[in-house]
Amino acid sequence: MSNPPVICFGQQPCGFFPKRFLFAKILTARRLRQEIGGEIVFFLHDSDHNPRETRTLLRHRKNQEPLLLNFAFKNKLQRKFSPLYRKEIAADWQAKTALQIPPFVDPAWVPAFAAVSAGNVADFCLEMYRRMGLLEGVRVVRSSDPAVRRAACAIPEYFVDMPYEGEVVRARVRDGQFSLHEGGDAFIALPARSFTPEQVSPARDTRLKWMQSVVQCTHYIAGAGEAQYLRREDAPEITYVNRDVIDRSDEAYTDSPA
Repeated sequence: MSNPPVICFGQQPCGFFPKRFLFAKILTARRLRQEIGGEIVFFLHDSDHNPRETRTLLRHRKNQEPLLLNFAFKNKLQRKFSPLYRKEIAADWQAKTALQIPPFVDPAWVPAFAAVSAGNVADFCLEMYRRMGLLEGVRVVRSSDPAVRRAACAIPEYFVDMPYEGEVVRARVRDGQFSLHEGGDAFIALPARSFTPEQVSPARDTRLKWMQSVVQCTHYIAGAGEAQYLRREDAPEITYVNRDVIDRSDEAYTDSPA
């Protein structure tokens, strides 16, 4: 008897209210499960370090005025270089943000937001998504999980989580050289050091192969931009499915609960 389908979608934490394109991936996965059965896996790439990933664009519920928010991070070094699962949230951020959001989100989500208890960006996003009911019946696999990293295959392009100036940063490794990208052509060179698989996370072009070595999915829900760079030859056994179309895809999903 063949194994049941494993329907996977991947995404970085993408706002403390999730972007609508993530909501569309979830809907697509649920629709596909109704058609073919199996389980849904959310590959949460919380090892990414880009602070822009968690910017959250809200719309006023009456006049549609935009409000762009993001986390306030513990310090500048964490904001720029620490992986999302190690970016600590400033102590007063949640209380201040809870006062701003009521005109912009469904009333049900205001107490849900205020009740989240998480010290870092990735945990906060994941708990908020759960409180919104988006992850019911979904198994979450996190790229920061040491067990996942130990089980993953070796890849030629990768990052290493390593200590730097009292913080943990995500350093790119190329030709044995470790560096942090400052922006443009500027890099900070770091001394080479030994590391273990528990410190490794994939680069964009190796993420699919690395993820698949652990998840072993049969179907993958691809986002609109993601479909342009996925190296499908690294996992030809997967059936690729484009996520459902959704309007205002880069804005936050804040609709009323079903």
